[in-house]
Amino acid sequence: MSTLCRFCARKLRRNVFKASLHRIMFPSLLHRNRFTTDTSSVLSEMSAWQIHQYGGNEELSLSTTSRVPYIDHPNDIVVKVHAASVNPIDVHMRSGYGQVAINLLRKQCGRLRTGSEFPLILGRDFAGVVMETGQNVKTLTVGDEVWGALGAHRQGTHAQYTITSETEVSKKPESLSHVQAAAVPYVAATVWAALCSVGGLRENSTTGKRVFITAGSGGVGSFAIQLLKTWGADVTTTCSTDAVNFVRELGASVVIDYKTQNVFDELNNLKGFDFVFDTLGGDASVYADILKKWGNATYVSIKPPLLLNTDKLGLVGGVLKTVGSLGCNALQGFCDGRNIRWALFMPNGKALGKVAKLVEQGHINPVVEKVFTFEEVPSAFEKVANGHARGKTVIQIIPSEVC
Repeated sequence: MSTLCRFCARKLRRNVFKASLHRIMFPSLLHRNRFTTDTSSVLSEMSAWQIHQYGGNEELSLSTTSRVPYIDHPNDIVVKVHAASVNPIDVHMRSGYGQVAINLLRKQCGRLRTGSEFPLILGRDFAGVVMETGQNVKTLTVGDEVWGALGAHRQGTHAQYTITSETEVSKKPESLSHVQAAAVPYVAATVWAALCSVGGLRENSTTGKRVFITAGSGGVGSFAIQLLKTWGADVTTTCSTDAVNFVRELGASVVIDYKTQNVFDELNNLKGFDFVFDTLGGDASVYADILKKWGNATYVSIKPPLLLNTDKLGLVGGVLKTVGSLGCNALQGFCDGRNIRWALFMPNGKALGKVAKLVEQGHINPVVEKVFTFEEVPSAFEKVANGHARGKTVIQIIPSEVC
């Protein structure tokens, strides 16, 4: 045997011995595959809030033996979650909303390996620290503080660890705590999808636009008001009496108190709007007169009927009904001079990067209404389910984090 071969053999034996010793000394470390760049920082088990069937708050249970997610795609990262939020979509998904379409998406993405989505971890947005990176990750390294919002096909963020793609996150603004940062990503990505990706608004073309936003005091509405005000829009919104001053401080020019005023009478007395952003998912036809005042006015709702229709009628029936209803609405809107569109939340790391800059410049401020501990997740769900939000409800997963 040559000297080189003997050297290689000795090195191989040493590496095998070290690997064996490592497994004996650290049996709790998670086994990783070839896509992982680091195996030293994530344990094999974690605490996570799960549901094992759809229903109410009684289905939420805290598991201390959930499996830490592992990297099976070279563009993925594992994040230690410091804080997450509870959104209305989490409450709806707890009850089974969108399960038909979302499970189809899970199958297509290879994330329904056991034939069932359960046990299911809820939660979409988060702020935390990168613990592992896939081999193709270029913009992030272990130790980076990030924020993001996960697609519905992934297990959620109401857990100590989560896994996501490099493209679904950006670096967290340094000026924000994790608790503050966790209030932003889902609503930011939702608003960006509605206003920009679907609605066609841009930073350099929004100045002077008249925009009406429903429910301006909620998580989505409060973010949309700030973004549009930064871009120079003239914003009108609705809220209840106790939130009037709150939404004015966010930047709304006109505030309609739906408790004491007739919303549609007030709207019809105004000049008209270029854009209606419906965060409540109402019927577009009720805004027909308002939109017709200006030609080519755009209506965007973030609650398209597809998910609800597929839940009720199955995939084929739901798609057919949705296509039919959207087609009729779009045709009627075209005849009336309206532009009717529907938007869905989409993870968008690039948009979050732009939002991070606006946060650092002081244009966007997180609106955190209440913070719950990790042990109080069911109470957080109950609060969000009751509605009348004044910003976001956040879960503080790392106890030392200070809002």
